[in-house]
Amino acid sequence: MPTAIPTLREGAVTLRPIRLRDARALERELMANRSWLRTWEATSPYAPMSFDTRASIRSLLAHSRTGSGLPFLVEYNGELAGQLNVSSITWGSLSSASIGYWVGEQFAGRSITPTAVALATDYCFAQLGLHRMEICIRPENAPSLRVVEKLGFRYEGLRRRFIHINGAWRDHFAFGMVAEEVRGGVLRRWQDGEVPPGNATVNEYDRAASAHPLQVADK
Repeated sequence: MPTAIPTLREGAVTLRPIRLRDARALERELMANRSWLRTWEATSPYAPMSFDTRASIRSLLAHSRTGSGLPFLVEYNGELAGQLNVSSITWGSLSSASIGYWVGEQFAGRSITPTAVALATDYCFAQLGLHRMEICIRPENAPSLRVVEKLGFRYEGLRRRFIHINGAWRDHFAFGMVAEEVRGGVLRRWQDGEVPPGNATVNEYDRAASAHPLQVADK
């Protein structure tokens, strides 16, 4: 079913629907943060990296029309700061979705990302009626690991060669949260200092395994 894209706000942070007319500003921000974002950038194993931002936005909006995605721009004090995308929305017995995001280097360290993730998760739980949210993060991505730690997403396991990032298949740590864990809301729990400590702790076995890429036999 089609999913309306809301505008969500908390303090200086706003999540708003992405629009085709955002393409030029978004492309400028992506290019300005190229070195900052490249390490974490999803790529295709079948085609070279493209900066066709309008085509990317069209694809995101098409997913929202089928009910499988919620594409947002992240703004801070009215200034474009990054993107957040709720993807792989599945209804019915699974009722789950995944969250991916980025913010520009100049906006790092201002609690923008955890606020945006909390807003999106609360909306998906309280308004859409989804049951589970997931975030997958590369083991090397310390800033993103701090986001799930702050919000209390639970560590669920190591996914080998999970997503094609920066030109290769990369391992990811998977973190999850279900609606019953945060009946008062993710944002409120974080702001009230009630996040259970240790939820996002990666076990030593998986941390050690992630330091050694999975060996794949040549064909």
